[in-house]
Amino acid sequence: MTPAQPLDVQPTPLALLLLGREADPKSERGVECPGDLPSPSDPDLVERARAAKARLGDKVFVLGHHYQRDEVIQFADVTGDSFKLAREAAARPEAEYIVFCGVHFMAESADILTADNQEVVLPDLAAGCSMADMATAEQVAECWDVLTEAGVAELTVPVSYMNSSADIKAFTGRHGGTICTSSNAKRALDWAFEQGEKVLFLPDQHLGRNTAVRDMGMSLEDCVVYNPHKPGGGVSAEELRAAKMILWRGHCSVHGRFSLESVRDVRERIPGVNVLVHPECKNEVVAAADFVGSTEYIIKALEAAPAGSKWAIGTELNLVRRLANRFADEDKEIVFLDRTVCFCSTMNRIDLPHLVWALESLADGKTVNRIQVDPETEKFAKLALERMLALP
Repeated sequence: MTPAQPLDVQPTPLALLLLGREADPKSERGVECPGDLPSPSDPDLVERARAAKARLGDKVFVLGHHYQRDEVIQFADVTGDSFKLAREAAARPEAEYIVFCGVHFMAESADILTADNQEVVLPDLAAGCSMADMATAEQVAECWDVLTEAGVAELTVPVSYMNSSADIKAFTGRHGGTICTSSNAKRALDWAFEQGEKVLFLPDQHLGRNTAVRDMGMSLEDCVVYNPHKPGGGVSAEELRAAKMILWRGHCSVHGRFSLESVRDVRERIPGVNVLVHPECKNEVVAAADFVGSTEYIIKALEAAPAGSKWAIGTELNLVRRLANRFADEDKEIVFLDRTVCFCSTMNRIDLPHLVWALESLADGKTVNRIQVDPETEKFAKLALERMLALP
């Protein structure tokens, strides 16, 4: 049996950020947590987390996103992508506390879908999402005004990715739209085009473009990009009238860094490699890949892969390393698509000291970092989420 090759990556300045110990001014909320955290060098952190979780018993339910650190994911009752975790939270009405080891928009979705008596906790409030930050309520309202002036708003159905704030989900619900995940984006777009002639896709342009072109047979010319930082979005009324897909100029800072050169390089280094990427990657990367799919799809594809197969994965590094270790004994060679480290810096803000602090606080009867969506926002955001749940 050939041993799995180590992931050939080098640190970048972004990867060298002292994760969990500094505020990221570009994060979704960009704030420090109150209270004193345990020292990251405390050798008893693991035992303290276990003890606090045991004290809480069935009162707490810990959710861990696939991109979390190993030190955190070991304490998750359920692991998954953002929507799976929000649904799992809603299916645990007996849990008083939902500790969401993910990022802010995910905790918001969990709060929307859980009962009012359940409290959703995010261990570090600075764990945001750069993609979610790229579409604010004010910017999207201005975009809708631009579409109205162009005479296309009444023909347009908003479809928002799960990776968006509660405010954007509420906007989507108010305007007759739905939410989508990377797994059901095509179904959501099929539904939207039954309701109208155009789609405003928020906030990830790459998922919207890839779904439209790769899965629905549209052309790149059917898509225009609305840039909220340019007057009128940087598009003319004529372009808006001609387009089928109006894509918000947003992207994932992790998946957006993979390039066509990354694909070419790994094919030269590893003959016979299968390139498997997330649909948040750029269109040229998706077009050059062998397989494209959501986080759950990536995991299932590697589970089903034959022994001896070789894979280069274009998604967040924590997950890729975990999968490489998991399948090492099955002679599956799994490498990171890029040569440079590509952690999700805000997702990695949830570290063991923050988790211990949150769990011990709850065990002592004190709720910290509770995520609450206001009732008006929740009403319309939930409407958009329910439309997604009703998709065939």
